[in-house]
Amino acid sequence: MCTEPGTDGRAIAPGAVAPGIVTAPAFPGIERIEAQFAGNAFEPHRHDTYALGVTIKGVQTFSYRGERRFSMPGQVIVLHPDEEHDGGAGTDHGLQYRMLYLEPALLFDCLEAARIGLPFVDQPVFNDPVLAGTLLAALGELDRELDELFVDDFVSRVADGLARHAGAPPRPFGNIAWQRARLARDYLEAHATRPVTSGELEAVTGLDRFQLARHFRAAFATSPHRYLLMRRLQQARAMIGAGEALADAAFATGFADQSHFNRHFKKAYGMTPGQWAGLRREGFRQDFPQGRSAGR
Repeated sequence: MCTEPGTDGRAIAPGAVAPGIVTAPAFPGIERIEAQFAGNAFEPHRHDTYALGVTIKGVQTFSYRGERRFSMPGQVIVLHPDEEHDGGAGTDHGLQYRMLYLEPALLFDCLEAARIGLPFVDQPVFNDPVLAGTLLAALGELDRELDELFVDDFVSRVADGLARHAGAPPRPFGNIAWQRARLARDYLEAHATRPVTSGELEAVTGLDRFQLARHFRAAFATSPHRYLLMRRLQQARAMIGAGEALADAAFATGFADQSHFNRHFKKAYGMTPGQWAGLRREGFRQDFPQGRSAGR
């Protein structure tokens, strides 16, 4: 019997999917991937985005908020920003799924007129053909760029879908200092490859560091420190995807050394930069389902 190792070193059963990741052209605030794995693909990690996806083939399993979860083909997965989780295949025949990473700021822009904050979906796996179809409209053709008008409607539909499944009605955001939080966010993005001090953000926003920390988390579901770190990792990952050496990507994005870069990358994405680079192959999509039919 011929087998090959999965991402965790275990043998892959005959006929199982081969490990790989395909990334789509980026759109501001949105990342899209298609992945297939056997075994335990991701170690515990956290994103600063919503992770929204649909299982296509196999059983997807992950630990989230103290429980082991399972997603079957066609089911929707919703992971809230900064919630730790791992991930992998629930059977020896592997897993195929599509995932979209949505920055909370896009949802805030959509929800601002309604004066409500981010919805929190406490059950991360559920059946919702409407929301699955909405997600797959963006995940169906990963070789194409997203159109701005499409994204406007897409984010609105996603916000409606998340609100339907929120464990409690989204809280009114009250007196959150939106403009000042955005000033801090823009400053962090503009200076992502160097250390930024609390004093700098105080000068930019007019808020003291503790007020800013509270308003920033309310607006973007994470801290300024972690937001800055994730932007650096995001830039480094893009460089690696473009063929840059790991050491060059680490240096260019402000990490002290390769070990420092590897440690933070693994905490953010559940695997080392080298593992991610090895899995990101453009040629493994052969007969994958396309468009809305993928979730059926």
